[in-house]
Amino acid sequence: MNDRLKALAAILREGEAALVLSESNRFYYTRFAADAGALWVTSTEAAFLTDSRYTEAACRVIRDIPVIESDGFFADTVKTLAKKGIRTLLLEDDTLTVAARRRFMKQANGVELVTDSTLRRRIAEARLKKDETERLCIRLAQTITEQGFRYILTRIGEGRTEKEIALELEMYMRQHGAERVAFDFIVASGKNGALPHAVPGDRRLQKGDFVTLDFGAVAKGYRSDMTRTVAIGEVSAEQREVYDTVLRAQEACLRGLRAGMTCAEGDRLARAVIEQAGYGHAFRHSTGHGVGIDIHEAPTMSSRSEEILQAGTVVTVEPGIYLEGRFGVRIEDMVVVTETGIENLTGAPKELLIL
Repeated sequence: MNDRLKALAAILREGEAALVLSESNRFYYTRFAADAGALWVTSTEAAFLTDSRYTEAACRVIRDIPVIESDGFFADTVKTLAKKGIRTLLLEDDTLTVAARRRFMKQANGVELVTDSTLRRRIAEARLKKDETERLCIRLAQTITEQGFRYILTRIGEGRTEKEIALELEMYMRQHGAERVAFDFIVASGKNGALPHAVPGDRRLQKGDFVTLDFGAVAKGYRSDMTRTVAIGEVSAEQREVYDTVLRAQEACLRGLRAGMTCAEGDRLARAVIEQAGYGHAFRHSTGHGVGIDIHEAPTMSSRSEEILQAGTVVTVEPGIYLEGRFGVRIEDMVVVTETGIENLTGAPKELLIL
């Protein structure tokens, strides 16, 4: 077993096993990506199950544990583990549907199923800190993202639609090293920018618009996440004030963030600046979130989270102001939290760009 599997095995008691079903968690432990598969782990051994579509590919990647071809992951796992004296099987509560749980209960054959948050929390804790290899993958994804940003700045202008810009940015990034995009891109112009998760549409960019671009790449299974807001042609005094406020909020958070503080304290670093400027009502989401194999991972840097920021965690810092029916601004960097502050993984400029 590799070191990650050994760490999971070490927290399992004799007679206890874990069945990992989520695609992201399977990738974390095996480095093999597929939409079908299961990984079981006991205190002493592990095996990966997949169907005939992926068996050969899995064997090429997974060398330290057996790869078993199966058309019934759960039933075959229970049968095998029962023979090994396993009496308790832990499952990820955030992956299991109600229908699957009912089906699994019928197939459990005397094995106790633990479907609370135990396994999810244990895996989330393991994935929280990114090792050097993981950080290198995230850096590569971010490098591709910033190349895409430099390119798309030359393609943004009056008359182009949000959808055209999003598609062109995605194509460029795929052509320049991205395995795929990290999430559905946001390109929001004018009043659409007041929607934090706007979907690119047919609106054409106009002079005086703010355009918010939120995008990222996947490289070697890991994701990046960056947001920049640019202007078309000209900006009003109010737009500049809002932009400067968001930038000051982000910089305050970047200066103050460090391991050992709660996520709520981290969120407060940015939120306090926006509230003091009179825009507290218009900052309508958390200041940041973890990034890694998934685009949203633990921790969540929100005003309600008492999670403790740990050194080695990769998080976003992305304050925003959204004025309903008018415009919005968001600026987002990815950083590694350290004992004394942060290491910023994002190098793209943040001064207001008027195209």
